[in-house]
Amino acid sequence: MITIPMRHPYQGVLQILRFNVRFYAVAATGAVAALLIAPLLPHTLRIMLVLAALPGLFWLAASLLVSHYVYDRYPLYDLSWIKRALPQTPARWINIHCCFDETSTLLQATFPGTHGQIVDIFDPRLMTEPSIERARKLSPCALPAIHAHHDALPFASCTLDAAFCIFAAHELRSHHHRVALFREIARILAHCGTFILVEHARDWRNFLAFGPGFLHFFPPRAWRAAAAESGFIIQR
Repeated sequence: MITIPMRHPYQGVLQILRFNVRFYAVAATGAVAALLIAPLLPHTLRIMLVLAALPGLFWLAASLLVSHYVYDRYPLYDLSWIKRALPQTPARWINIHCCFDETSTLLQATFPGTHGQIVDIFDPRLMTEPSIERARKLSPCALPAIHAHHDALPFASCTLDAAFCIFAAHELRSHHHRVALFREIARILAHCGTFILVEHARDWRNFLAFGPGFLHFFPPRAWRAAAAESGFIIQR
C-alpha cells in the first residue's frame, strides 16, 4: 500500500517563503523603509520613491496570494488528469526532478502496480540559485532517486512508456541544456511513449502575479522550440 502524506492548508505558500526567505525579507524591508523615508524628502523625490515602493509591495503580496492559490487551493496535486492524458497506463515510467520532489509518491498512487523510477538531475554547476539549495536542505526527498546528468539518463533506448518532468526543467537555464534533456527523454521513450512536462509560463498573467520574478519562467514558445529540436510531436 502506498501512503500519500497529507498536505497542510498553507504548505505550498510557506514553502515559497522558506525557499526564498532572503528575497522576501530584503524586498519587504526595502519597500517599507522607502515608504517611511518618503515623507522626509522633497516632493518630487517623495513621489518617485513611493511609486517605486508600491509595486514592490504589491508583487510581494500578489506572489504569495497566487502561490497559495496554485499550490494550496487549486487541485494541482490531483494527478488524475495525467492518467486521462496518457493513451494507456504506462508499464514503465520515470519522474524527473531537481532535488525537490512532491509528485513521485502521487504518481506511484496514480499508477499502482507499474514500474516507476525517480531521477534527480540536480547539478550544482548549472543550478546555482540559493532557493534550490535551501529546498534541498529544508525539504529532503521522501523517496530515493537515481542521480543522473541531464544529458546522460541511465536507461536503455526505447524502454520507457512515459516520462514526467513537473516544475523541474526550468532549472536548466540554458536552451541547449533543456534540449539535451529532452533528447535524452526522447531516446529512452518507446516509439509511442509520452513525455508530460508541467511548467509555469512567462506571460502577462504571471507578470501580474510575480512581477520581475516571472523571468524565472520560460515562455511557451521556448518549450515548443526545445520539444521540436528534440524530435517530439506536441499533442496538447
